[in-house]
Amino acid sequence: MIKAIIIGASSGIGRELARVMSTREYTIGLAARRLELLTELQKELPVKTHVKRIDIAKSTEAMCLLRELIEEMGGADIIVICAAICIYNPDLNWENEIDTLNVDVVGVSAMANVAFNYFCEKGSGQIVGISSFKALRGGGSSPAYNASKAFLSNYLEGLRINSRKLGKNISITDIRPGLVNTSMTGEKNSFFVAPVKKAASQICNAIEKKETISYIPKRYNIIAYLMRNMPFCFYSRL
Repeated sequence: MIKAIIIGASSGIGRELARVMSTREYTIGLAARRLELLTELQKELPVKTHVKRIDIAKSTEAMCLLRELIEEMGGADIIVICAAICIYNPDLNWENEIDTLNVDVVGVSAMANVAFNYFCEKGSGQIVGISSFKALRGGGSSPAYNASKAFLSNYLEGLRINSRKLGKNISITDIRPGLVNTSMTGEKNSFFVAPVKKAASQICNAIEKKETISYIPKRYNIIAYLMRNMPFCFYSRL
């Protein structure tokens, strides 16, 4: 049975991904800051699960706790890094910016570091980072969030290059969701907003296919193309 750890499983995409993986009979490690929500989810899932409270904003402690969770599970085959925060911050309040960077850059990198070193020792594995289509361009209303997702996508590519140079069988999957109906997005009932269940199912499919980069839902491949090629004078007015 495949063992998967989901960091950020207490809500949103991570929580729904745990549900999807449980229907495919994965053994699942659930990790997040809010332990009570993980415990509720654990009771709901029909497969063997392990729970660990991990706050990735405390990166050094989080690294130790992730290693503990891997050991408690008797190893892991897939580690999904889904934890993130997004703060609407057009006024550039520095506390909001640094909070975002501490979680979405430092914390996420710390989790990827543990995962990569573990899989190097093991000889194989898969790291999945939940980035965003917003990684493609800057965001005026949430500058740190968009920039952090660009960092994550580039960091994952760096790990992919490193794995190849080291001759390791480590798959690196960069998931780039569009707008998904979660509390983070705060948007509903739109052609551009995907139901979280549909998004989680497509993410699980991309993981199982070991895709390198995957836009979720698939129509965001077109949106991503338009974003990449849109002149700044037009993009800045959106």
